[in-house]
Amino acid sequence: MEKTSAINKTAWEYRAYEFWNQRDGTPTDKAKAILADPKASLKKHQHYFGEVIGKRIANLCGSNGRKAVPLALLGADVTVFDISEENRRYALELAACAGTQLEYIVGDIYEINLKTYRHQFDILYLEGGTLHYFHELEAFTSILFALLKPGGKLILSDYHPIKHCIDEDTYIPRYFDQDVYEDKIAYQSHFDPAEQTEFPKVMLRHYTMSEIVNTVIRIGFTLAQLDEHRGWNGENIPWEFTLVATT
Repeated sequence: MEKTSAINKTAWEYRAYEFWNQRDGTPTDKAKAILADPKASLKKHQHYFGEVIGKRIANLCGSNGRKAVPLALLGADVTVFDISEENRRYALELAACAGTQLEYIVGDIYEINLKTYRHQFDILYLEGGTLHYFHELEAFTSILFALLKPGGKLILSDYHPIKHCIDEDTYIPRYFDQDVYEDKIAYQSHFDPAEQTEFPKVMLRHYTMSEIVNTVIRIGFTLAQLDEHRGWNGENIPWEFTLVATT
């Protein structure tokens, strides 16, 4: 496993299962919420999918299954690729509680077995802030391209690059920085301050919008759509984006 991937794996296997239970409720409780309206659980991304019955979907960095389970309930055959055993534990319990199934592969995305999974998926879905964990964007995007069937669709939703430059109300001029740097794991702040010093760090690398879009095009995708989304509370600032591309 690549060094920074190993570092990030260690971090994402530290109390992640505990965190998901704190934030999303037990798998039983989360399953009840999803079952009430699976499509609504996809939130702003639901209209990018269309009909998914019989589609084979790969949810890369699918975390605790909160998006994979709704897609499975809607009729898709869903495979999750993620680096964390703790995430897998919650996701498979969530699927069982919802009365559905997932294939869940734990490992480094860079090491996906392409002999098994090349051209196997109709749709790839990534969301929730994943790109900054991958420090070789071209190699990562090449894997995405290889996983899709001809005519397949990539749905990539991530933090808008400008988000990295804003800390509360302060602008930090680091948009074009290319350094890999050490940072806190995303869910660390949900724990007691006295416990936070024990959390392992993650290694991150941020990209500009042009790096992301141009890499997708250069690898061979056809860009179909690029949407920018407001802040989570409706703020007049781009906080996330969704890119749709086809093979």
